[in-house]
Amino acid sequence: MGKLAVVVLAAGQGTRMRSSLPKVLHSIAGRPMIEYILDAVAQVTEDRPVLVIGHGADLIRQTVGDTVTYVLQEEQLGTGHAVLQARDRLQGGADDVLVLYGDMPLLSPLTVQSLVQAHHGHAGPITMLTCVHEEPMGFGRILRDEHGRILTIVEERQATPQQLAIRELNPGVYCFRAVWLWEHLPRLPLSPKGEYYLTDLVHMAVAEGLAVETILVKDPLETLGVNDRMHLARVEGVVRQRVREELMRAGVTIIDPSSTYVDATATVGQDTVLFPNTHLQGRTCVGRNNLIGPNTIVRDSTIGDECRVEASVVEGAVLEDQVSVGPFAHLRKGAHLAQGVHMGNFGEVKNSYLGPGAKMGHFSYVGDAVIGADANIGAGTVTCNYDGVRKHATVIDEGAFIGSGTMLVAPVKVGSRAVVGAGSVVTHDVPADSVAYGVPARVKGKKASQGS
Repeated sequence: MGKLAVVVLAAGQGTRMRSSLPKVLHSIAGRPMIEYILDAVAQVTEDRPVLVIGHGADLIRQTVGDTVTYVLQEEQLGTGHAVLQARDRLQGGADDVLVLYGDMPLLSPLTVQSLVQAHHGHAGPITMLTCVHEEPMGFGRILRDEHGRILTIVEERQATPQQLAIRELNPGVYCFRAVWLWEHLPRLPLSPKGEYYLTDLVHMAVAEGLAVETILVKDPLETLGVNDRMHLARVEGVVRQRVREELMRAGVTIIDPSSTYVDATATVGQDTVLFPNTHLQGRTCVGRNNLIGPNTIVRDSTIGDECRVEASVVEGAVLEDQVSVGPFAHLRKGAHLAQGVHMGNFGEVKNSYLGPGAKMGHFSYVGDAVIGADANIGAGTVTCNYDGVRKHATVIDEGAFIGSGTMLVAPVKVGSRAVVGAGSVVTHDVPADSVAYGVPARVKGKKASQGS
């Protein structure tokens, strides 16, 4: 088996998307579209693929990074011209060249492998995918002779009514013998549209009496490309369904798959239950035996085991095991709830740590704070962390009790096992084992010892 090079075409502007964002960077289930095809080709070669870019080149480089070799197509003169831009990088370094599009995120690694294996199994210069589908999808038509041998490919815009009725389509995925490809690309004829098409290579091979092998894609959905927002939504639906099915096969219960949205970048552990209208977005990791939802968004967060998050928003946060949140709570970036924490309804936590077993009542805000183990934060408590210029920290040590409606004006510290009376405004530190209350709060004495 010879050395294989991969060329991914991603230079087009995607005008039908009507977007300033390059088409291949549009998100599908939380990932840029281009990443799916790069994953698929990673299974057939260890070398970095060549990514042909044009429109939005700098943004594509920033997004994809150094996992590929970039080639710039300054003028968009068709698919044949795009592949030709890679010749200087690849000529002499590979025996075969796989060419495919960056806007086909449903193409599976298995299909790509099948194409490459079939190509290595015959002597012709071209092996290509075809599909049979009632919806033409703008693809060219495969024309065959009476013996079933491929004759040529006719682009849809140039096809006759009789040819348009053909349902064997060309999705544009090819394997070429490298030497033959680099010799023939410069000979491509200019189309009526002023472009050079890869499809004309098929006609050239047939004219030379060379065999063109075709591999029929079993699932035509794999060949769906994204040319506009309707295609984007359709492909998104297929990817999300694949994600849900994979999770359910792995032991996750999804009460209503049609109303549950899990990004391809998220992970969910066994025996977790996802209730309707749950959204798991970005780099989210959910452990085992959790109850998530309904009506919950978890974004770029980590949730441990045996947690309950109901009708809440969790973003950039960490929940350890056996944490309960909500309903109607908001965990913002930097929130960290340790094991056994309870956070009530309509609460908000930002850039704060709540120690093991801490309880935070409803209608409370905790920001830029460190809360000790088993502390109790009463309903309506607010850490006043911003003075209009800078943020300041609040520290509440282990076992402290903060009464309902308390304002903690940072920077301030409440010591271990201290008690702050309801409705207090705390502007100075409260020592351990003391009792403070009032507006402003004053220390009134020591906390009564247990059993006295």
